[in-house]
Amino acid sequence: MDLAVTTLEGKDAGKVTLSDAIFDLDPREDILSRVVRWQLAKRQQGTHHAQGRAEVSRTGAKMYRQKGTGRARHSSARAPQFRGGGKAHGPQDRSHAHDLPKKVRALGLRHALSAKARANDLIVLDDLSAKEAKTKALTGSFEKLGLSDALIVGGAEIDINFGRAARNIPHVDVLPVQGINVYDILRRGKLVLSKAAIEALEERFK
Repeated sequence: MDLAVTTLEGKDAGKVTLSDAIFDLDPREDILSRVVRWQLAKRQQGTHHAQGRAEVSRTGAKMYRQKGTGRARHSSARAPQFRGGGKAHGPQDRSHAHDLPKKVRALGLRHALSAKARANDLIVLDDLSAKEAKTKALTGSFEKLGLSDALIVGGAEIDINFGRAARNIPHVDVLPVQGINVYDILRRGKLVLSKAAIEALEERFK
């Protein structure tokens, strides 16, 4: 499939031919969902922790004598039913990460790219570079292109001035092509790829 290439100023810069195997698949929501769930699970810290009855700091003495009081028999004030006792079956430190085959991860990325292309939310820029690290100037360029909520993916390295100018703009993320991922693609309205990013992606999925 062919897509028009523009400059940051909104001028026409020719066309680029995109690989159908990457940008023209029929998006599958089940695969996208699996990859997003895998990504978010890996991001969880898993540091939530509640003290059990073996961990709370309370006396180990028997609360009151076993027989003759007319009350239920209890041995420890650390039991969960008492105030200040340990939590029963509370959360413990653990990793939430789970495995996902590499082929499914790669397929998920291709489906995410195809979903943006199918929805006409894919924009190709000739070059991601700025003469000065001025947020105001870059914001004006983005307004011309209609970018208010976008993920911008460059080549192996992001131009320093462009990266500095873009990092203060809300709802705009800038990543090198190595960092492209399904979650960030889907959470933003528009996907902006540089020609260098497209070349790198096509080389990656050969």
